[in-house]
Parts: sequence; structure tokens; C-alpha cells
Amino acid sequence: MLVHSRTGKWAAWVLFFVLFVPLFALPMFVIVAASFSTNWSGAFPSGPTAGHYTSAVRGESLQALTTSLVTALTASLLALTFGTWAALAAASLKNRGKRLLDALFMLPVAVPSVVVGLAVLVAFSQPPFLLNGTRWIVILAHAVLVTAFAYQSVSAAILRLDPMYEQAAASLGARPSYVLWKVKLPLLLPSLNAAAGLCFALSMGELSATMMLYPPDWMPLPVQIFTATDRGSLFTGSAVAVVLMGTTLLVLLAVSRIRTKASYR
Repeated sequence: MLVHSRTGKWAAWVLFFVLFVPLFALPMFVIVAASFSTNWSGAFPSGPTAGHYTSAVRGESLQALTTSLVTALTASLLALTFGTWAALAAASLKNRGKRLLDALFMLPVAVPSVVVGLAVLVAFSQPPFLLNGTRWIVILAHAVLVTAFAYQSVSAAILRLDPMYEQAAASLGARPSYVLWKVKLPLLLPSLNAAAGLCFALSMGELSATMMLYPPDWMPLPVQIFTATDRGSLFTGSAVAVVLMGTTLLVLLAVSRIRTKASYR
């Protein structure tokens, strides 16, 4: 903490809890409390039950969770591949070319995700790229939305790299491909892991573009949560939301452990 006085530290902690609890912790607590309730007529929920989780971890909900995981993992892999490739290419461009590439990759996150969904729907609803009605159009839309974050994360990491490592490897006769695979990418590994975790989390929670694109046999979990709450099943939807948050958190913790090990290499 940057505050060194005892009074300043206490004031900083109080300010943190005053802002953190009502803005972040309390809404999450409400969802968790609702997932164990049968009704909510007063200030606190009543009718404690764990029955909502019975349907939240089986049947359609389990299939939707699997769909979300497959979609997020595939989209994150695609985003990380193309985002890293573009970031490496942008690092060798002049200022004007790099700014143009930055703008191109940031465009999908500068507009509402429903616009990206509409663009993907229009672009891939005619031959020869007919993906409408398949799972691949959902995965593609997610990849388009999260690639910008992978690109920005890797670009920032490349700027922090010490060029002496590459120069030393090149002076010893290493080919550019060898320098890339054996020097630059290992140095970027912690940032790549961080970008993968961010892309995964964003894909797991994506709803707007998905609502426009998903076929009946490929319904991700956020769509099911929206459908349940739209029908008035708020408590069941809360239980499914807790399952979604827990699954995403577990995957992010695993990615964090991998990033920590990579940082010590």
C-alpha cells in the first residue's frame, strides 16, 4: 500500500470496504443467497433450500455449462493465437501501421457486442462461409470479441521485453524462427497465460452477441440464465449463475497457478 501513515492506512482500508462491499461483494452475495431460497418477500430471503442446485448441475444446465466451456476454451485459443500473431507483427511496423492495427483490433470492443453478433450473422449466413445455425458461428463471434484483449495484453508485454535477449541470440547465429520460439515466446508466457484467462472469463459471460447467434443445440449457460430469469425462475437462475461463477473462478485459479510457475522460469 502506498499510504505509509497508520491513520492513512486505516482510512484507505475503510474507503476500500465502503466502496467494495456495496458495489462488488453485496450483489454477488445476493445471488448466492437467492440460490438457496424459495421466496424473497422481505429484506432477507426465506425458505432455505438446496434444491435449485439439483437442476443447476444436471440435464440441460449441465449441457449448457459444457457448451460454455467448449466455446470459451476454443474462442480463447483462437483469440490467443491470432492476437499474439498480430501483436508480434505490429511490433515490427512503423507508428502509422501499428496505430491502424490497434484500431482494427479494438473496433469490436468499441461497439456493443450485439453489433458484433449482427455483423457475424450477416457475414456468415451465405455461401461459401455458411456458418449460421452451427456452433461455429457462436465460437467465431466470441473469438472476435475477445481477440482485442489478447492483442492488447501481448502488445503491452512485447513493449516491456528487453531487446538485449533477442540481440544476444541473433549475435550467436540463431535464426529468427528460433529466436521467436526459444527466446521471445517463453519470455511472453506469463502475459500469454494472463491473456488466456481474461479471454476465457469474458467468453464465459458473453450474452448479447450469443443471443443473436446460438442454435437450439448449442445454448451457452448465460443464455439459459437469461431464459430462466425471463420466465420468472429467479432462484433457479441464481443457482445456475453461481455454478457459472464457480466454474469460471476455478479455471481462472488454475490459469493463475500456471502463470505463477511460468513467472519463475
